[in-house]
Amino acid sequence: MYASREDIGYDFGDDSKVGSKPVKPNPNIDGGWAWMIVFSSFLVHILIMGSQMALGVLNMEWLEEFNQSRGLTAWVSSLSMGITLIVGPFIGLFISMCGCRLTAIIGGLLNALGWILSAYASSVHYLFLTFGVTAGIGSGMVYLPAVVMVGQYFQKRRALAQGLSTTGTGFGAFLMTALLKYLCTEFGWRNAMFIQGAVSLNLCVCGALMRPLSPKDLSEKSAGRRNSEDNRAKALSHSAETIKSNGVLADEPEKKEEATTEEVFESVQHAESGGSAGSGRNMDGLRMLKTLSQLTLTVRKGFALWYSSYFGAASLFTNRVFVAFIIWALFAYSSFVIPFIHLPEIVKQYNLSRQDNVFPLTSIIAIVHIFGKVILGIISDLPCISTWNVFLMANFTLVTCILTLPLMQTYVGLAVVCALIGFSSGYFSLMPVVTEDLVGTKHLANAYGIIICANGISALFGPPFAGWIYDITQKYDFSFYIAGLLYMVGIIFLLTQPCIQKKQPRQKSPEEAQV
Repeated sequence: MYASREDIGYDFGDDSKVGSKPVKPNPNIDGGWAWMIVFSSFLVHILIMGSQMALGVLNMEWLEEFNQSRGLTAWVSSLSMGITLIVGPFIGLFISMCGCRLTAIIGGLLNALGWILSAYASSVHYLFLTFGVTAGIGSGMVYLPAVVMVGQYFQKRRALAQGLSTTGTGFGAFLMTALLKYLCTEFGWRNAMFIQGAVSLNLCVCGALMRPLSPKDLSEKSAGRRNSEDNRAKALSHSAETIKSNGVLADEPEKKEEATTEEVFESVQHAESGGSAGSGRNMDGLRMLKTLSQLTLTVRKGFALWYSSYFGAASLFTNRVFVAFIIWALFAYSSFVIPFIHLPEIVKQYNLSRQDNVFPLTSIIAIVHIFGKVILGIISDLPCISTWNVFLMANFTLVTCILTLPLMQTYVGLAVVCALIGFSSGYFSLMPVVTEDLVGTKHLANAYGIIICANGISALFGPPFAGWIYDITQKYDFSFYIAGLLYMVGIIFLLTQPCIQKKQPRQKSPEEAQV
């Protein structure tokens, strides 16, 4: 059962008085431009996550070109996937200062630059820097804003919206694999990477579509969410008062800073009006000073929000459920990545290559993964259904499949388990929803940045660790068993946290009842 941030009192300084005022909902929340945000995020998942899942095509080309060991060459793909997620907390700082739109556009340029520079690679170590680091950081700068913007634009159908947008990963796995195979065959892998760099420039267009909501719209969204649930925080009032007091303390310096900055702006404007008869140089200098002051204020406020989220009085780490969520993320993602990396070798060991060539097991995971995200999102948005319960049930199903996969030695058995892995891993679409419920929309960028950073660490070291276990035991069985057990440890951390009753449907007000 799930305890949302309202339940456990983690407001992080949100203004609770807004909920008592009647607000007119923004038509772009849960509708209108919100669906363009979903479309933009969908394309981002195709171009970033889909292309990363198709790197096996390029990995074979790199093995032939540079004649290095499989382990060393595989680190190129692992670095790209891992860094995309690991840089999440730092991308949260960019979002706090520059906003999602500008961060995504810069990330699109950096990602395209990484692909293009990799076309001129002379060694695997060169690819570590250009593709693993440069393209990886650029991918992270686009991926996190794409997830955050969907969370900001949706209130009632957040799980469905996140599910639809993240289905781009499955579609991208098919499209980008076919595209890279065709380009490598027709033009060679170097030209293929150059062309893919040009395609990646479309990430800048996706970023441009991320039109930010005004602070007023965000406050109205928070107010609507508070009105949509019963007031169940009384059971933990002591915890709520503690955290809210921390939030108030964190807001006071910010208000003082805003007042001081307003005085500076007023003095600059007064100097402008007073010096209108003076030289034009003085006027230009004053305008530049005013612009720099505004820019400095924006940067300082963004850094203050980022710093307070991690280290301040209202730190995200004061939320015990969120800390347990981080520990879970450290073990979870590798259990999804390891099958993609090692299933082809398992199929070869079991002499099932002929059946797998007809319908690859990894394709089964990718296809069912698409439906899993959408279906789990629809179920989670139903009234009286706890998103947290759906999230936990999907996790239990996935860890069971990971532990039983080594026991299957027929193609049909492996196909069934892979289908269940694909469907249950659809809980990825619920991760932003759960994170937002824990910390609120205001801190979603920083909080989700931490979660995907933990996932990145898991993705970076999980597959190499599984390969190391295989080198010792000459079997993949123990790789799946150890990954499954570590995954179970993460789930246990979630289950040990204090929870209360699942959310109930909101009671209608007298005005709504009359209507």
